Amino acid sequence: MRRISFLLAGSILLLIHSCQTKTMKPTPYAWPQGIAAPTADKTPRTFVQHGDTIVDEYYWMNDFFKKGPDSSKVVDYLNAENAYLDTMMSGTKQFQVNLIAEMRGRIQEKDESVPITDNGFSYYTKTREGKQYYQYYRKALAPDAAEELLLDVDQMAEGKGYYSVSGLEVSPDNQWLAYGVDDVSRRQYTIFIKNLKTGVLLSESIPGTGGDPVWSADSKHLFYSSNNPVTLLSEKICRHSLNTASSSDVTVYTETDPSNYIGIYKTRSTKYLVIYSSATLSSEARILSADDPTGEFQVFQPRTKDVLYGIDHWEDQFLVRTNWEAKNFRLMSAPLNRTTREYWKELIPNRSDVLLESIEPFQNFWVINERKEGLTQLRIREMPSGKEHYLDFGEPAYMAYGGNNPEYKADFYRYQYTSLTTPNSTYDYRIAGRKKELRKQQPVLGGFQREDYVTERRFVTARDGARVPLSIVYKKGTPIDGSSPLLLYGYGSYGASMDASFSANRLSLLNRGFVYAIAHIRGGQEMGRSWYEDGKLLKKKNSFQDFIDCGQYLIEQKFTGKGHLYAMGGSAGGLLMGAVVNMAPELWNGVIAQVPFVDVITTMSDPTIPLTTTEYDEWGNPANKEAYFYMKSYSPYDNLEKKTYPNLLVTTGLHDSQVQYFEPAKWVARLRATKTDKNLLLLKTNMEAGHGGSSGRFDNLKEVALNYAFLFALEGITE
Repeated sequence: MRRISFLLAGSILLLIHSCQTKTMKPTPYAWPQGIAAPTADKTPRTFVQHGDTIVDEYYWMNDFFKKGPDSSKVVDYLNAENAYLDTMMSGTKQFQVNLIAEMRGRIQEKDESVPITDNGFSYYTKTREGKQYYQYYRKALAPDAAEELLLDVDQMAEGKGYYSVSGLEVSPDNQWLAYGVDDVSRRQYTIFIKNLKTGVLLSESIPGTGGDPVWSADSKHLFYSSNNPVTLLSEKICRHSLNTASSSDVTVYTETDPSNYIGIYKTRSTKYLVIYSSATLSSEARILSADDPTGEFQVFQPRTKDVLYGIDHWEDQFLVRTNWEAKNFRLMSAPLNRTTREYWKELIPNRSDVLLESIEPFQNFWVINERKEGLTQLRIREMPSGKEHYLDFGEPAYMAYGGNNPEYKADFYRYQYTSLTTPNSTYDYRIAGRKKELRKQQPVLGGFQREDYVTERRFVTARDGARVPLSIVYKKGTPIDGSSPLLLYGYGSYGASMDASFSANRLSLLNRGFVYAIAHIRGGQEMGRSWYEDGKLLKKKNSFQDFIDCGQYLIEQKFTGKGHLYAMGGSAGGLLMGAVVNMAPELWNGVIAQVPFVDVITTMSDPTIPLTTTEYDEWGNPANKEAYFYMKSYSPYDNLEKKTYPNLLVTTGLHDSQVQYFEPAKWVARLRATKTDKNLLLLKTNMEAGHGGSSGRFDNLKEVALNYAFLFALEGITE
């Protein structure tokens, strides 16, 4: 579920060698024989809804979060699966070590970010040789100002298996730093406050938050979202006063609808605090002057069924992006003192072929983020003249989005750009002269040349006539004759668009002859709001069919061939993997399902499971009979059959708060007991991490190397 993530001398020769596409004849990998896979106990539990009975023989696996570390039975099972995977993949152990060295060898370990100017200071991060995390710095803009170390995350994370810092916010008076820390990987953050003049950390930490601190204008009050300890949902917005205990914090808003996500932010002008409450189909905002932190938040526009809106402030008006009578959203304005809908005036109309994704207002210009034909567009409107132009990116498939732009009065726009062949690049765009300045392109060591790779963009005609965008990349010289292996990635949920972006790690696939493709299937918003609506609720199967049709197209067009097609997806994309191996198991030679949401009915029927209630508008509420039977018809766990399945690698994290570990564990256990083939079925549980995997920038490479080694072994690629 949303479940809606910064060497060795012996590796040098390997890096040089891997810069050329492998053309040697594959050597079949010898999988260990006679190794018994783990067998999970069966303790049948019966569920009845709408007169329909579901028997879940592995329901007991959710014990860890109910009983804690004492639930040794499920921990023993997960450890047994890990041991089985280690045995079956033992022949790739050295290859994985080499892959890690190869991928690490592309990283410029000692690095520094492009500085961000904000309120008289320049902010930037550094990474150090051999270190996993970041150091956060600032420097006053005055000449010869000294560098200040704000946080040393490597030092903070010492002794921790997982460590994540979130939401760094410096107070308007530049004296205080608030930030969140999650050292479990449950996305439950404790907020800390540091005095930047003395370097002392205040004792008044705030536990159980979303890690999203926001300062009032007087720098004396801090707002944040407070989470329910069971469902993990943010259900309150609270106000903390400096130098007081968090137990005395004031609740300024309580959300009573468990299907809504809530949070708080400050407008770009910094004039207003905004509490937002949003479900999939409706939303509501409350506003308060940042100068009046103890005042009462006022409703901007009461929530209305099927109406979404989001707000920002610009000069003498509010800007409102909304789908009210506008499928692809439009931009409206509202007076500062009359914000309800009858006072809204249209600024940018709805367009059937363009999705209005967001707007970033600066004092003298606006940046309007749009999406057309699956690609993002950045539209600049100069103010007050209203003259407009678009930025040109010049590649067939790419990803462009706003960077960190904290200064409302800036005369330039910082944006990020990447593509399947272009490393992440930071640009400053000068509005007056319409000039781009490349501030930094992320270095890729080891001889990478973008000209050595080819990217293509195709449209696949799905079985119902829909045109599905497909982004493809491969190394020059890779045969496009049906003989090359291909990894197809997909997601297709929550309206999240999967843009074509660069991955230095992916070069290890491409350099060994793999083609890589992204299927921009329905359920995302690549082709507009209808693209999303046609891939959720009672139309969810469109996502799965689109992905299968893309796989068949790639075979027909000889980008790959039967026996060489692989699939990968995570979270809701893991649901996609579970569905397509049920619907078209013969199409795939191997599938990687990362933290997969595969037990749709049981999870969505349990409101105590984190995030369930906020997702009814995405998947459906099983309390509704029609929704129940439709969801059951595709739920991977409930549709396993006695038949042949492809080779499968399934990954999860013990502390996952988005898709609980027991979903993939149950799915693997039932699949082992059901399938009729002898193909690989492997489960890897990261016992120290959650939904996003390992937090360290080098530790994460171990997980990537395992995925790649699995694919390479199936292809007989051994080096």
